[in-house]
Amino acid sequence: MKEFESRIRAYLKERSWDKLRPADVAKSILIEGAELLEIFQWDNQELEEVKSDAKKMEKIRSELADVLIYSFDMAVLLGIDVETIVNEKLDKVKEKYPAQLFNKDANAKNPGTENVYQQIKQQYRSEGK
Repeated sequence: MKEFESRIRAYLKERSWDKLRPADVAKSILIEGAELLEIFQWDNQELEEVKSDAKKMEKIRSELADVLIYSFDMAVLLGIDVETIVNEKLDKVKEKYPAQLFNKDANAKNPGTENVYQQIKQQYRSEGK
């Protein structure tokens, strides 16, 4: 990961983008995210349908790369260790959303748990987390 972050740092410096304002980068992340979302506008294909659509996958790869590049730009500019923050967040998500509550077997054995995600999310928000 450090090698990748170094490559991003060099990419930014070569273009004199190493002093970009964080707000501008954040805006770019959302703009590119909206372009990614636009690919899915007016359809609701399942995972395998999307994966088998070569034209759509090419557009997704391109827009996703833009989102990721800007995200890495933000991390590098602010001196944030991407590996650390992703691991920390994954640990929090694992605790917040236990796998045994979300797999299909658990939902089949415990009717009514289908909306557990929304329940947990609302609880955390009400607690200010």
